[in-house]
Amino acid sequence: MAELPARLAALTQARIGLPRAGHALNTAATLAFDLAHARARDAVHAVFDTAPLHAEFDVIDVHSAAPDRATYLQRPDLGRTLPEAQAARLTPTGAGTAIIVGDGLSATAVALHAVPLIQALLSRLGGTLAPVVAAHQARVALGDAIGAALGVDIVVMLIGERPGLSAPDSLGAYITWQPRPGRRDSERNCVSNIRPPHGLDHETAATRIAWLVHQARARRLTGVALKDESSVTIRLR
Repeated sequence: MAELPARLAALTQARIGLPRAGHALNTAATLAFDLAHARARDAVHAVFDTAPLHAEFDVIDVHSAAPDRATYLQRPDLGRTLPEAQAARLTPTGAGTAIIVGDGLSATAVALHAVPLIQALLSRLGGTLAPVVAAHQARVALGDAIGAALGVDIVVMLIGERPGLSAPDSLGAYITWQPRPGRRDSERNCVSNIRPPHGLDHETAATRIAWLVHQARARRLTGVALKDESSVTIRLR
């Protein structure tokens, strides 16, 4: 039984079987916890640098109604709202799908994973794509207003997920059919924990996202009625 904590620790980043000094964690474990906590806080407050996106793709920048990071964290509703002046920057192009990149709660995740994930998606999505939209101070539902302004059938919202003490760099992808303000979370699909090497790698995530996009277009829906069976389909092939 003494070996069990070590065996479990080898399978996960979760804190299992940490060394102790008396009734408390030892110094090394305490310092490691403090470092993880600092990295999570840094991810929440990191600035969304869109330069790498602009260097690779045709990008339009928009901002939610949250004027700054402090307001964004205190008022989630503003992060879901697209001001009229920002919506005016977006015009329908006849494209069927839009990829949106939002900072969310971890601009660190976006900086690490957005560009390679989009590159992996471009060869899989097919059809016509709108320009990539970089959404600042964004919550997931901001993609609904952006998609409606672009006139697309489907949005793929790539957004930094809430950091954990072992995962400050996790990216999520939210797929919504017929985006418009007022869509419920139950009406979208999510591919989460995109963060190689500890989570989904970019190629696997892109395959799952593309499968959901193609199925959403075929069935004209997303959400609880569309189950992610991409891994089953891939195995059958």
